[in-house]
Amino acid sequence: MTATTDPLARVRHPEKVNKPDNPVTRKPAWIRVKAPVSREYQDTLKLMRGLKLHTVCEEAACPNIGECWKHHHATFMILGATCTRACAFCNVATGRPGAVDENEPGHVAEAVAELGLWHVVVTSVDRDDLPDGGANQFAETIRQIRKTSPSTTIEVLTPDFMKKPGAVKIVVDAGPDVFNHNLETVPRLYPTIRPGARYFTSLALLAKAKELSPGLFTKSGIMVGLGETPDEIGQVMDDLRAADVDFLTIGQYLQPTPKHTAVDRFPTPEEFEAYAAQARAKGFHMVASTPLTRSSYHAGDDFVRLRAARAAKAV
Repeated sequence: MTATTDPLARVRHPEKVNKPDNPVTRKPAWIRVKAPVSREYQDTLKLMRGLKLHTVCEEAACPNIGECWKHHHATFMILGATCTRACAFCNVATGRPGAVDENEPGHVAEAVAELGLWHVVVTSVDRDDLPDGGANQFAETIRQIRKTSPSTTIEVLTPDFMKKPGAVKIVVDAGPDVFNHNLETVPRLYPTIRPGARYFTSLALLAKAKELSPGLFTKSGIMVGLGETPDEIGQVMDDLRAADVDFLTIGQYLQPTPKHTAVDRFPTPEEFEAYAAQARAKGFHMVASTPLTRSSYHAGDDFVRLRAARAAKAV
């Protein structure tokens, strides 16, 4: 595969983190995945290019892209491929975004129908330049998917909509099945890892979504391997439960390029299992905690289990 057809071959933005290079640490055996080479991967890539769509699978250099795209599972990234923030862990390009594409929601709906998705995840870059932070584009995308694929369940993974009053209500009122927003890391590390965001702003966003629609499933995720402590992870779990979040994902941070924050350590699969047990004990309806866990990894199957778990607890 040539560099022009493989989006994962690009180093997108070496200038985004203003610090010396951090050599990328060799990954342990449990992290390594096969390169994406399947025919289904190529078919999915062709569809995305034809409809001029972006996916977080590509832009964030997700290690699971080969597996997911083989099954035609893609996470759509709306509002362009340029983010207004520069998080030290993220591979998405940073800069001044272009105009919002009014045809994008319809193109996402077309792709969902073409791929035959029964559960779809829609995320976006941060768009601090927009008055609504991109909330109306999320809402219109939900509406367009409902028109063409009425039985498909819809999960949104939104930015924090910081200083965008009413944005979360716009998204929630459009009726997604799952409202997801990732905390990403523990509050102590926000100044270096997620400097454009605020921990308690993100917590408040999740609490507001549940307040606006008590029956809505809410979800959040964190990365480990950035220098956090087990006690800090436990406190994040408590904070998320206080916000009535239903589903927690925990995955390994992987350094995208030498310009990004270095990996502090690689917790073992057994440590991830211990975090999962701790989270279940704290009352989460659903927990996904493995080194390769990402917000949208196996999201459809997880949503089925999540819905069943809540129903069981309600009996």
